[in-house]
Amino acid sequence: MPKGPQTFKGRDLTRAIKATLAAGVSVMRAEIEPRTGKIIVVLADPKNQVEQTATAGGNPWDEVLKP
Repeated sequence: MPKGPQTFKGRDLTRAIKATLAAGVSVMRAEIEPRTGKIIVVLADPKNQVEQTATAGGNPWDEVLKP
């Protein structure tokens, strides 16, 4: 049995992330709603980027060698 209509394509997600990066904004993560295919791009806060990396299992030396 078919799983249903395809709600999004990989290239749609790639375009959304590339457009965000071209605007000069960092992407923290991307989410896709399974039923609608709605793509949500969660932006990274530049002020808290170091804390987010550390809590996400980042390299402990990032904090020591911070410029």
